[in-house]
Amino acid sequence: MQTTAQRLKQIMVERSLKQADILQMAQPYCDKYHIKLNKSDLSQFVNGKVIPGQWKLTILGLALGVSESWLMGLDVPMEREKASDFPQSPDILPLPKTKRVPLLGTIACGEPILAEENLEGYVEAADEVEADFALRCRGDSMINARIYDGDLVYIREQPDVENGEIAAVLIGDEATLKRVYKYPGQVVLQPENPQYPPLVYSGEQLQDFRILGKAVAFLSRVK
Repeated sequence: MQTTAQRLKQIMVERSLKQADILQMAQPYCDKYHIKLNKSDLSQFVNGKVIPGQWKLTILGLALGVSESWLMGLDVPMEREKASDFPQSPDILPLPKTKRVPLLGTIACGEPILAEENLEGYVEAADEVEADFALRCRGDSMINARIYDGDLVYIREQPDVENGEIAAVLIGDEATLKRVYKYPGQVVLQPENPQYPPLVYSGEQLQDFRILGKAVAFLSRVK
């Protein structure tokens, strides 16, 4: 999954845009919805130092004509819905459509923990996010992937993933969230934190190894 910074840089390269051009394109929407977006804001977004909040993300999506979910780095189409699909009131800022996804307990971002697959309720997800369920993360082994303790991770249920993709994995009765690397007769679960060693499974251990699904999105709490 890419970052907002990578997506902004991609658009700038593909459309030969400078940051000043984006600010100029965004200004009418900033004025219309009373949202401030300045040079410092955009520079930090492009350099990956700050992740834009919902309001500024929507302003950028409107200005660039792209989906906010795509701009967040999700694997969804770039194109946004037609302007006519959004509220036209000058006082209402259009937000992405959402849907409810079941929240099925906790998953480890550290050492594997006992799997908890009990329905705790439902959480909101952008309509473009193809997720079957969500899990709450526990631990700090995935912080370099911007997934922190307490975050929600959205999972698309599937039995396999490509090498290097982040997946929810079940080992016996223990569940964990890691990058998956598959080799002949061996699977390596790689954390995104140098303080944690990779988890290596081979031989008979693989009989209890099962991929629950691919992580397709995450939602961080304000810290």
